Amino acid sequence: MFTQTTYYHTTALEDWVTDFYLKLNILTPQDIDEDYIAKEQRIFLHRKRMAPFFQVVGRYCGITIDIREPQDKQRETFFHELCHILRHTGNQGTMNTAFRQLQEWDTKHFTKYAAIPHHMIPFIPLKDDNVIDQMVHIFKVTPELCEERLIQIKKGISQKTLLYSC
Repeated sequence: MFTQTTYYHTTALEDWVTDFYLKLNILTPQDIDEDYIAKEQRIFLHRKRMAPFFQVVGRYCGITIDIREPQDKQRETFFHELCHILRHTGNQGTMNTAFRQLQEWDTKHFTKYAAIPHHMIPFIPLKDDNVIDQMVHIFKVTPELCEERLIQIKKGISQKTLLYSC
């Protein structure tokens, strides 16, 4: 029997994030833990009263999160900075605009997929009238990110549903 999520077609980046999580044995929303991910990737995670940033110097990798931000925003910032460490190279201050924009596009999408990964769609009560509130509670991220991801998921499901119904 097909479920609605069966019809959802993933992007290469969603698949990359799912593979990354599965290698870390992150299977449920409760398993998504910034400290665990950082530790497994040998990234020092610092929480300070300062603007967030990542740093790679030799074998040292670090992410600094601004503790003045709400917890949900800190979590999203972690994913943003994590993406830079895992997937990007170079100094954004010296790279050309197009390449910098490409990296930022990648981090925006990575953040959505890392916060609410494809393999965890079954945990989302898609038919619930309060689905955004449920997602906020389940994935511990901002309502704005949940809404963006939900739109993406529903769009992907409806496009595939249309293809299979013809």
